[in-house]
Amino acid sequence: MRRLVVVSVVTAGLVLLAACTTNGHGSDTSASGPDASTPAPPPTSTQPATPSAPATSTPPSSSKPPPPPVVTAQSVFNGMSLRERVGQLLMVDCSTSGVSPATSTAITQYEVGSVILDGTSYAGLPEIRAETRLLQSMAPRHTALLVATDQEGGLVQRLQGSGFTRIVSAVQQGTIPPATLQGYAKGWAQQLRAAGVTVNLAPVLDTVPPGGAPNPPIGDLDREFGHAPSVVKSHGLAVLRGMAAGGVAATVKHFPGLGRVSGNTDTTSGVTDSVTTRTDPYLSPFRAAVQAGVPFVMMSTAIYSRLDPGVPAAFSAPIITGMLRGDLGFHGLVISDDVGAAKQVSGFSVGARAVKFVGAGGDIVLTVDANEASEMTGALLSRANSDAAFRAKVNAAALLVLQEKQRLGLLS
Repeated sequence: MRRLVVVSVVTAGLVLLAACTTNGHGSDTSASGPDASTPAPPPTSTQPATPSAPATSTPPSSSKPPPPPVVTAQSVFNGMSLRERVGQLLMVDCSTSGVSPATSTAITQYEVGSVILDGTSYAGLPEIRAETRLLQSMAPRHTALLVATDQEGGLVQRLQGSGFTRIVSAVQQGTIPPATLQGYAKGWAQQLRAAGVTVNLAPVLDTVPPGGAPNPPIGDLDREFGHAPSVVKSHGLAVLRGMAAGGVAATVKHFPGLGRVSGNTDTTSGVTDSVTTRTDPYLSPFRAAVQAGVPFVMMSTAIYSRLDPGVPAAFSAPIITGMLRGDLGFHGLVISDDVGAAKQVSGFSVGARAVKFVGAGGDIVLTVDANEASEMTGALLSRANSDAAFRAKVNAAALLVLQEKQRLGLLS
């Protein structure tokens, strides 16, 4: 009954309003057109509106579905088998021209956690992005791949073409004011991230001393920022900070330094540094990078006769655990230089290279030969299953990798 009264009152009001527009006491300011003074027609019906359905006696539930569980590095780690954890310790090659069967097998069968885009590409950003998406579609459950490349500049810039800035050499970067260089590096990082690359294996913090002595791996390719540790430090920090601001993890290399060797470890065996000491001033750029929070440090495979005679740095516990972890206080990820095709480590079996690196305190074994994933996985698993102390190192390294992936937003 109350509903009928309301409708009657509304109807009466409409009639009264219509009357007002026909006498001189009201106006319709919204009228328009050639006959704006014509009164509005009366309502077509005075019937009450159809009653709405009566309210139910049971109030709607106020409870909400529980939020999905938070995915963390620890939760992903807890759900992994030892084999899956071992996979997180490997970074294998992927050509910038396409995903090879060997790379695909390494990811899908051996569950490797990282890839390096290798070989210079001029295809441009959209093509590289398509490739990294394909790689990620193969990634192990709950975690995306770390996708790395060498985007230093000069002769070592793997990704070029449309969408990628052509980067000058490190020698030229060393003449740019650090604040300006940092801004440039942020832009380079944003391009990498847009292409699906999350780790840059740069900047180089090796100092090549003045004097022009041949230095095949660094100086001959203009990969150093300068000839004094202070210049290398200021400009290296600028690049790594710019990378971080652009969403890409930087990697400083090649600890403890390749600026004073006379051979290239990729193409020569027996490369030895007979100068570097544990308190060497040429270590200062690395120390500053660690203090600045750099997430990755790459190990050289050269031999340092005054640090650990006869042992490549990547296989040396005194250098990785004693110096880098101990003296410098580094708590991030230790990655090897290539131990797949490098001539320097050719005297060791493929499996031994992976085991020696992890045993010395390393975290990610880098090989530019994806076919080696099988042998490396088998060797790491075999040692981890038979040696509790080594298994603890595998677990610690896998968790550290997952923590970096969490920081980069790569867990699901």
